[in-house]
Parts: sequence; structure tokens; C-alpha cells
Amino acid sequence: MFEMNNLNQDMITFFSSFGANIQAADQMEFIRNFNTIENELFSLNNGVGLKYMNTFGIIELKGNDSLNFLHRISTNSMSNLTKEEIRPTIFTSEKGLIIGVSTVLNFDSYLLLVTSNFSKPKVLSWINKYIIGDDVKVSDASHRFNIFEMIGPQSESFLTMFIGDTINSITENSFKVVNADGILFFLARLTDSRGYSKFWILAENENSKKLVTNLVENKGPFDFNLIGEDSYSIYKIENGIPSEPNEINYTMNPYEVKLLDLVDFKKGSYIGQEVIARLSNNDLNQKNLIRLCFPDPIEENEKFVLFDDEKNEIGNITSIAFSPKLKKNIALGFIKDTFAVQGTKVLAKNKTKSFEVIVHELPQKQ
Repeated sequence: MFEMNNLNQDMITFFSSFGANIQAADQMEFIRNFNTIENELFSLNNGVGLKYMNTFGIIELKGNDSLNFLHRISTNSMSNLTKEEIRPTIFTSEKGLIIGVSTVLNFDSYLLLVTSNFSKPKVLSWINKYIIGDDVKVSDASHRFNIFEMIGPQSESFLTMFIGDTINSITENSFKVVNADGILFFLARLTDSRGYSKFWILAENENSKKLVTNLVENKGPFDFNLIGEDSYSIYKIENGIPSEPNEINYTMNPYEVKLLDLVDFKKGSYIGQEVIARLSNNDLNQKNLIRLCFPDPIEENEKFVLFDDEKNEIGNITSIAFSPKLKKNIALGFIKDTFAVQGTKVLAKNKTKSFEVIVHELPQKQ
């Protein structure tokens, strides 16, 4: 269950003045959409979209041992993370299962870990469990900043209109403080696990409002739209991007969710390292994240299990959405390795429905 903090509540109220369609679920309010799904998806794929990431939380680490501590307990190399550099990592259990995925930003005197609200309590607990004699202080810092994600091929040009040549000084997987006409914020340039470029904006509350208003009122010739959860979910499924908790959760390991780029196999020991290394060396991984297409309409909240021709259970579906581009329902799910081949037909079944669905390998940005 997620909890609304005052920062989230204030921003949701603010976005209502921009036509946000707001819905409550699991003690959180979500923005379903601002515009039509088609218009928002057009901006994500062809223009520039701005998404308020109120499903993200922030954990702060302070102390001289913070980087080395993260290096010891998470999958990626952290000891050489420099000031204003960004690096994602995974916290895994002794069995190699995912506790949470965090993106680490090095502010020099402290670190911020951007983590989904779903896994934030578990990550906080996991970090506290292993602080033994280390100079590390951990706290929930979600109240400090709003986080926005900017996606789309026009994003860099759009930002240049507001911050000029400063954009050129922000290299891949780094961030800098930016002053845009008196509006202060941190701007980060990232590349995700599928190779898609995006920007994050971290801003305090009043600067967040000023910045969003400025972007909306001065979008110029760009195909700019504010983005809601509905179109964002479709975009992620279309591009094979896993989400917490549907695909990324405590029952999965980094192999199955295709997050191996967040694992440094050359570094020393970390929690879960032996299991993950054994999976790599012995090819013991049994499931693969795949995308599927349905021939007929279904509801987004329906659950399906996957079967082969002999009615053996071979996987399950985790996320479903209707794609206006494909004019079909699409889904993400997990399936046994031998069936994770482009074009394979399998049976998706629940208590009332049964469909033959087609397996698609995940797209990769070139």
C-alpha cells in the first residue's frame, strides 16, 4: 500500500488545474490522463512528454562509508561513482531475488536513491539491516523533491529552449543544478535498460509548479503533452519496459526481468552474488520477460496464465493494456525459455476466457 505525502497531494491538486483526470487507488491518487491517450502517446513517441512520477520515492544516505556500503550490498559497482554521476543498481536477497531497483545520484555530501514507492519500505529496511559499524545514516527523503520524467525524441531540443547550452554539459547518466529564469532544479540525463534516453527533473515544490507552468505555457512548435498513467503504461508495455510491482518484485531475479546491465559481474561479493553468478554460469534461468498480443478485447485488470499445447503451465501475464497503435491488447509476462521465441503461439487462459496469443521478443532501442 502506498501513502500520500503532503508534497504529492499538493502537486496532484496543482495538476487538476491543467485538466488532470485523477483517480484514487491504494491510498494514492493517480493522474490517469490530461489529454486523449492517442495524443499523449504521440508526444511520447514523436514529440516530448512530461510525467509526474509520484510513484517514486527517495531515500537519502549520508556518511563517509555510503558509497562503499552500497557497493557491498547491491549488484552494481558503486565505489567509483563520482559527484553528479548516476548509476542504477539492484538490491537482491540471499537467494538472488529482487528487493528493489534504485537509481543512485551522487550529490557528493550525500546520495539520493530514487526507488519505487512499492519497494521503498523494503529497501529502507534492507539497508538498515546491514548497517553494522558503518558511517552511514539512512532516511526517507521523499518530501524533499518532486520527480518528473521527460521522454520523447524532441526532449533535448525542447529543454534547450529553456536552458540553452547548459543541456550540452549534462552527459549521459549525470545531472547538474539548473537555473532557468530563476527556477532552480536538478536535471538528469539517463539511458534506461532498453537503451531509451530520458531526462529526470528533481525540484522543490514551488519551483516544480513554476517549471511545469512555464513548460506548458511556452511549448512553442513542439508536440508537448503532460502525461498520465494510462498512456505511460501503454508506452512501457509497447517498449518492453518492466515496472514495479507487476514485473519487478520479490519473486523475480535480475535475469528474468532482463536487468543484467545493472549487475557488475567483475566486482566483489554482494548479497545474492553467488546465486546470480551460478545462474549465469549454469544457464539455470527458466523464465523470460516477453511481450504478447491478444486477438480479442480484454480488460486491463484481467489475470491470465499461459499454457502450451499439452496444457502444461508455462508462464503468466503481468501487465495488460490496449495499444491504439497496434489496435490490439498487448501485455508483458513471463514464459519458460523454450517458448520465448518470436512468433510462438501459446494459450492464455483464466476462469472465463481462453485465447491463442503470440509471443514477441522485447524491442530494443538501437
